[in-house]
Amino acid sequence: MRLGIVGLPNVGKSTLFNAITKAGAECANYPFCTIEPNVGVVAVPDPRLDFLASLYSPEKYTPAVVEFVDIAGLVRGASKGEGLGNKFLSNIREVDAIVHVVRCFNDSNVVHVDGEPDPKRDIETIELELILSDIEYLERRLDKQRKIAKTNIQGAAAILRLYEKINDSLGEGISARRIEYTNEEKEMLKDLPLLSLKPVLFAANISEADISGPDTPYFSEVQKIAESQNAQAIAISAKIEEEIAILEESERALFLEELGILVSGLDRMIRAGYQLLGLISFLTAGPTEVRAWTIKDGTKAPQAAGKIHSDFERGFIRAEIVSFKDLFESKSYATAKERGLVRSEGKDYVMKDGDVVLFRFNV
Repeated sequence: MRLGIVGLPNVGKSTLFNAITKAGAECANYPFCTIEPNVGVVAVPDPRLDFLASLYSPEKYTPAVVEFVDIAGLVRGASKGEGLGNKFLSNIREVDAIVHVVRCFNDSNVVHVDGEPDPKRDIETIELELILSDIEYLERRLDKQRKIAKTNIQGAAAILRLYEKINDSLGEGISARRIEYTNEEKEMLKDLPLLSLKPVLFAANISEADISGPDTPYFSEVQKIAESQNAQAIAISAKIEEEIAILEESERALFLEELGILVSGLDRMIRAGYQLLGLISFLTAGPTEVRAWTIKDGTKAPQAAGKIHSDFERGFIRAEIVSFKDLFESKSYATAKERGLVRSEGKDYVMKDGDVVLFRFNV
């Protein structure tokens, strides 16, 4: 899962990026501190792997990972070259979803490019720049597609109509993800990396004082906008995440408990990202390695096997599966098997989150 972090300058993007990736991106109180895009890879916290590791004492422990891409803060006119221009937007065209960091705190010591925070205005500023960047990108694709459509290649005219439909909506200020598409159109969209088409997670950066009760007017505004766009919103304090990041693992739970928080902002962001993109994880375990694999919800067993190796999919015979819940309650794989909880599933089996799997295949 690749997530691109966007937002205005000084909303806390780089502070949040530093905290969740421990990558040490420069962070300072002035616009455009982030000049080159920063990329950080984060392990997905998964207690299920810890349990499997306790059973097998494996040589390798491999969690699923999330890649975060942090780009320079965008300002009004970025798509036309204002600030650092939109060359950095190209760095997030290939991400799976966008994390839009919105400033939801007042601090006279941290300048705001428009004077003071206003979540609605700030969100609209960023969304407009994404739309304008998409218009510029789509114009180039339209020119190419018009030429292809003249050759009468099968399906080319339908793709052209779709591109024109999107272009018309973008021209009216409507994000591509808010347009209604037929199932056929959705298939055609897979090769179109529009920024405003990507799912969005709004990360409302609140103050440390509001973390135990984030129901502030600022955050409420972000929630309303997210609901209207069929998107998601979470409250997160970049400063607190920064403090969590420097603590030892054993100290983090106590720190969160003292703050009255059950789950860190990073964990909630990752969970929201999985939900937003319709992702789940299946697990493999043995003395060599315990590992989590990320797949789309609805993936069938052979395609899940293909995530491990293409040979597994081509030569798929069956999948021997036990749910993590059953394995945990049984305390061992052998006991789960004795209880009849290990199932043999064929090619039509749809994988479930937490399935612990052994794939059988022909070479």
